[in-house]
Amino acid sequence: MFNYLLKKIIYSVLVIYGVLTIVFFLFHVLPGDPARMMLDKREDSKQLTLIKHKYGFDKPLYLQYLYYLNDVSFLSIHENKDKSSFTFLNANKYTAISVLSFNNLTLVIKNPYLRTSFVKSNLKVSSIIKSTFPNTFILAFLAILFALVFGLVFGVVSALNKDKIIDRIILYISVMGMALPSFFSAILIAWVFGYILNAYTGLSMTGSLYEIDDYGISRTINVKNIILPAITLGIRPLSVIIQLCRSSLLDVLSMDYIRTAKAKGLNKFLVVFKHALRNSLNPVITAVSGWFASLLALRNVKEDLSLFS
Repeated sequence: MFNYLLKKIIYSVLVIYGVLTIVFFLFHVLPGDPARMMLDKREDSKQLTLIKHKYGFDKPLYLQYLYYLNDVSFLSIHENKDKSSFTFLNANKYTAISVLSFNNLTLVIKNPYLRTSFVKSNLKVSSIIKSTFPNTFILAFLAILFALVFGLVFGVVSALNKDKIIDRIILYISVMGMALPSFFSAILIAWVFGYILNAYTGLSMTGSLYEIDDYGISRTINVKNIILPAITLGIRPLSVIIQLCRSSLLDVLSMDYIRTAKAKGLNKFLVVFKHALRNSLNPVITAVSGWFASLLALRNVKEDLSLFS
């Protein structure tokens, strides 16, 4: 058991290290100069030099990479410049607990420091995540819940009616759902349900989950404003779940123990939902977990949600 946990921990650390490395080089090599991204249209040579020096962009890439790993790790090494706080290139400070000191260096324990945003200057990435994560989580959870519930229902119906007209209709709709871009489906859904059918649905094309009164004092939750964004984000995972559920359920229904259960005269409902469906959910659960993680990507969710606000 201990060896298994140790292997999993080492594997997780290596995966995180690989992701961090890829992210670093993607943002420092492919897009161009991060300092220019931060200055945007206000760029001039003097400001560019100051920004590069402030954030260490004027240092060799390998050294920037080492500083980056030092910042995002829980254990890091720092110079003994200040006993109460430790600095990264004299630019951003964070508190830490000293563990071990040797010569002019100190090993410390700290929270990962994600630095400041390249897009929103002077705002810490951790602050941006903290302010946007709750709404993002709610939206992602409702979207994946919508996709899971209706995906299982349509997947089961499609499998039980294999090659019939209803099966073909469901498969056609699922393929369309996977091919339809989110930005286009958002506009289409908002126009249909928020404008054309507004009198029947009570939904609007714009709105926020939290609404503030005219005096800016009280804040109330308007649940109906999250319905259309949740459906929009749930369309693509819904389409994937339908096809995975159908394919997996058909495979399980063709197995010997299912045929034996049918031969013994068990009720079809029990055979399908108690035996077959339960054993066919592994690929669905794997897909749901992956989609939920992708929906938590702040930028993607924010872009889709902004179409409704």
